Amino acid sequence: MTARKIRLTVPGCAPIVPALSKNHFMKACEITQARPTKGSKIHRRGLAKKKGGIGQHVTKSVTRTFEPNLKKKRIWVSELKKFVTVKLTMRALKTVTKNGAYATLKSAGVI
Repeated sequence: MTARKIRLTVPGCAPIVPALSKNHFMKACEITQARPTKGSKIHRRGLAKKKGGIGQHVTKSVTRTFEPNLKKKRIWVSELKKFVTVKLTMRALKTVTKNGAYATLKSAGVI
C-alpha cells in the first residue's frame, strides 16, 4: 500500500506534508532490506487418496502476505562505545553475530 503525498501550499510558507499514521511505516529490515511479499493460500476440500478418500480438490485461492520476522534490537557497537537501535530480521541478527556489529551496520549504511 502506498501513501499519497498531499502537499498543501500557503503563500509565503514552505509546503506542508501531513504526518502519516503508525500503520503506514515501512516494514523492512535495515540490514537485509527484507520486506513483506505477496503470496496465496490454497483452500482444498476432500480427503487425500492415500488416506482412503477420492482426492483433494482446490476450491479457492486467496491472497496473503508473508511478513519478515522483524524485531527491534539494541546492539552494542564496541568501536563507537554506544548502543545502536535497529529494526532487523532474525536472519540479519545471525549475520551481525557472525560478522560483527560494526562491520555489518557499516556495510548496510546504518551507521
